[in-house]
Amino acid sequence: MSLFAKKPLHLLLEQANDAEKSLKRTLGASALVSLGIGAIIGAGLFVRTAAAAGGHAGSAVTISFIIAAVGCAFAGLCYAEFASMIPIAGSAYTYAYTTMGEVVAWIIGWALVLEYALGAATVSIAWSEYLNNLFGGGIPYEWCHSPFESAMDASGVLHTGILNFPALIILVLLTALLIKGTQESAAVNLIIVIIKVSIVLLFIAIGWQFINPMNHTPYFIPADAPPAILPDGKEYSYAPSFNHGWLGVLRGASIVFFAFIGFDAVSTAAQEAKNPKRDMPIGILGSLVVCTVLYILFSHVLTGVAPYSEFMQSGREASVAYAIDHHMHGYSWLATAVTVAILAGFSSVILVMLMGQSRVFYSMANDGLLPKVFSDVHPKFRTPYKANMILFVFVGAFAAFVPGSVAGDLTSFGTLLAFVLVSAGVWIMRRSNPNLVRPFRTPAVGFVSIMGVLICGAMIASIDPQTLTIAMIWMVLGLVIYFGFSRKYSKLRAYADILPTADDFEAKKND
Repeated sequence: MSLFAKKPLHLLLEQANDAEKSLKRTLGASALVSLGIGAIIGAGLFVRTAAAAGGHAGSAVTISFIIAAVGCAFAGLCYAEFASMIPIAGSAYTYAYTTMGEVVAWIIGWALVLEYALGAATVSIAWSEYLNNLFGGGIPYEWCHSPFESAMDASGVLHTGILNFPALIILVLLTALLIKGTQESAAVNLIIVIIKVSIVLLFIAIGWQFINPMNHTPYFIPADAPPAILPDGKEYSYAPSFNHGWLGVLRGASIVFFAFIGFDAVSTAAQEAKNPKRDMPIGILGSLVVCTVLYILFSHVLTGVAPYSEFMQSGREASVAYAIDHHMHGYSWLATAVTVAILAGFSSVILVMLMGQSRVFYSMANDGLLPKVFSDVHPKFRTPYKANMILFVFVGAFAAFVPGSVAGDLTSFGTLLAFVLVSAGVWIMRRSNPNLVRPFRTPAVGFVSIMGVLICGAMIASIDPQTLTIAMIWMVLGLVIYFGFSRKYSKLRAYADILPTADDFEAKKND
């Protein structure tokens, strides 16, 4: 059988209707929108905005957000059609399996580990850092850093990390919540979303009064802009092509794209939506629209309150708090509130990332590409509890013992690759299966698909070469596992001759 053997659509639909093996359908449209916002607003907004503005785009980081949002919108329209038509857990992996074949599905499933699992680990490390900041550095260094990190305190004593205990704690709590049930997880996520969106709106409303128009002039960073001073005293030049002008804005888009990671995670919950044909497009596109508007307003205020060059020296990791403390006098309490919002935002991002990864593993195991243990469903809670527990061990080990800086932009690479393949896949499905019922149809599908591929592909090309090299190594490792294990145990290959046909499926449905 060919490497590009496709999983028949009727088998996916039959799998979705298997009440005993399927996940519990508990999520409505509002819960899905909340789930998307919970995954989207987090580290990207509060950290990446300043990094993109200070190093590449300047005040035009608002345009970087628009470019990233347009790329996400094209991909989001394609996700919405797939999710309404194929209400199965697994997201881009599942869509690729039925449109482009098994080996492509495996590649995208493996790439999604970079987005979800590695993303959850990285954000949990950041969560630990911000919690320590909130407590005024009261957590001993040894118990909130990895063994590969060390620092000297004010008295000259060198401290070396043992493990990142707070990161493990948040992962344990959120994993337990996911095992308990998707509906409970969605309820907690809704509370977190209300907290962090309220504080984002508060910063926009108050910060608008402190905007200095001079900080928005010039809007783009000029090639001859004075060098910025880095924390170590070195100069940062804006002369390189991707550090100024429109190319700087494009590099900024690849950086702030991290802020949009998560809306696609809504599609991993398709098998738990009450009415996926109607609710999935609302959840995917609704969360994307809400967050895009907030992002543009937020970045406009932040770069108006503080000059972009200051973010290269101070406040890169706590840029919002820095802007408040130094340029919004009398509102120090807001800096504390922002830290609380960041912690809340990180928590909901971790929650949705863990849920998304476990659902991708669940689908891959159902297809035989991963061991069966990943598809075992809890008899009472109807959640993939073993996948959640195994995922905790993997993500927890990374969070406890590896520095967060190792992840870099790998999460953006995995997501962008998924977007490219989903954008191509919806057009392929239109050509190969034009008569299928599509509750939601992507408008101008040819144009949307091509633009989704081109814009997301351009953002992949603008990622730094070192990150791309690491990503390629990761993908090669995935292919080794595929040819060594997954191809051998693939159910599509093992049972190709006895799998029910589309006619069998229709006859069973009529009975």
